[in-house]
Amino acid sequence: MDIACLIGKRLKRGDILALSGDLGSGKTCFAGGLAKGLGLSEEYRITSPTFTLINEYQGRCNLYHFDVYRLNGCKEFEELGYEEYFSANGVVAIEWAEKIESILPENIISIKFDYVDENIRKIIIKGFKGRIEEIAQDLNAEVV
Repeated sequence: MDIACLIGKRLKRGDILALSGDLGSGKTCFAGGLAKGLGLSEEYRITSPTFTLINEYQGRCNLYHFDVYRLNGCKEFEELGYEEYFSANGVVAIEWAEKIESILPENIISIKFDYVDENIRKIIIKGFKGRIEEIAQDLNAEVV
């Protein structure tokens, strides 16, 4: 996903991305593009951490990739020690973030995937003032 790679190039340590959308809408594929943009080794095969809950990838800027699909709410996410990852020296991407929305910080970048057809997705990106403009600048995107 080219757009994910472009966004990954603009991400900074401490950025938290909340990825939401139906099964098969492209969240894991997007995480792979982020990894490429972050400059992570091509040796990494980015897979969904559905059963491991988190995959950690080391690079110039570490990527902490969560999948909370199987969790039964915020308490289970808290038990993972998520705050440690949120304050770590890397970028956090959370698939199915809508399941834990109530405990996410305000300074997240929210990315919603809508399935249009087999090869097309509508992607809506929202974020906090200042940071989202920095990212949109490189994408030639309009901030509304």
